[in-house]
Amino acid sequence: MRLTPRVATLLAVAALPLALTACSSGSSSDQSGAASSDKAAAAKAKDPNASLPTGTQLKKALAPASAFPAGLTIEADGSSDTGDTLLSPSAKKSAKPDCTRLEATSWIQVSGYKGGVSFAQNDYASKDKTQEVAQEIDTFQGTTAAAVMKSLQSVATECATFTDTDAHAKVKLTGKSASGLGDEAYTMTLTSGTWQNGTTLIAARSGNSVVTVLSTAGSDNGAASAKKVTNTVLAALKKQA
Repeated sequence: MRLTPRVATLLAVAALPLALTACSSGSSSDQSGAASSDKAAAAKAKDPNASLPTGTQLKKALAPASAFPAGLTIEADGSSDTGDTLLSPSAKKSAKPDCTRLEATSWIQVSGYKGGVSFAQNDYASKDKTQEVAQEIDTFQGTTAAAVMKSLQSVATECATFTDTDAHAKVKLTGKSASGLGDEAYTMTLTSGTWQNGTTLIAARSGNSVVTVLSTAGSDNGAASAKKVTNTVLAALKKQA
């Protein structure tokens, strides 16, 4: 059938929206794909766990046996970590700190925070259990690591004196900021007239991670051994970053 110029024009005009729809559909598809990509990138950027190390990774950053004083061996029941799973963050408890937690492993909990979204820890002790060095790394979301450090400094003031749970002796705590350890660090020393040796606690922040070390090894209240282990862990974390 032969079409007159008018009919051909009408058909051409009628076909135009279809062509435009097809083009528009392709463009919308491209835009939709780009939008999805942007959303995915934004979601990744907003993911509070993005780039945070797992417990498995933190375990590799713990100080090796060579960093501990001679005569100390790893405690079989003192090692734990969160593996490849990141935990849900825990809110800070507003209650008064339990100062006696400063005498045990996982003493970071005295800050009011249960721990990080990932962690790894172990401890070494002498055969007679009179000397011990414990290490732990906790990683937190956002600015929580800095908040933990601030809280620990407050604890030093609130726990200036407290009663030991074992000997029921009076314990004195002195705390001070320490330079040259990570992004920021704080050291606490626990002493008592009834103890043979005191205890040194060091908390050091490296980015989103907080390293906590406890030591009773040596005749210096555990100061030298605590610092050595802390430095070793911080160096390992820096390599992982």
